[in-house]
Amino acid sequence: MGISDRIAEILEQMLESEGGLLVIRRNDFAAKVGCAPSQINYVIGSRFTPERGYLVESRRGGSGYVRIIRRKICADEYLMHFFCAIGDEINEKAAAAYIDNLDGAGFITRRERKLMLIAVYAAPDDASRADLMRRLVLAVMKENE
Repeated sequence: MGISDRIAEILEQMLESEGGLLVIRRNDFAAKVGCAPSQINYVIGSRFTPERGYLVESRRGGSGYVRIIRRKICADEYLMHFFCAIGDEINEKAAAAYIDNLDGAGFITRRERKLMLIAVYAAPDDASRADLMRRLVLAVMKENE
């Protein structure tokens, strides 16, 4: 397991034990894990993103901190957030993250996840992929009515 995976796993465990709200001091956490503070920034910036269901607040400086919040929202709000956040273009990585979140939140089955991933990877460009993702999210919204 690489250092980024290890950092993400530790943060997830801490989030779980803290009930979905975690506040850490970046330098202290980096020293605990044995890495540079910039590595903590990278993991938080790449793995704890809004499309993955997290809100991140950060304050730099000597008394700086990072606050990570795992959002718990109702199904309608969750799906509407996804629909609006997709935008006019979306790359494969972001689309896959949205699909993984739909699976993780229990809105789609593993089989539906696989089919959705095949579809978004087959899209010819980011604009077509965004249109497809919006249609897929709408279908999930209708299924959850």
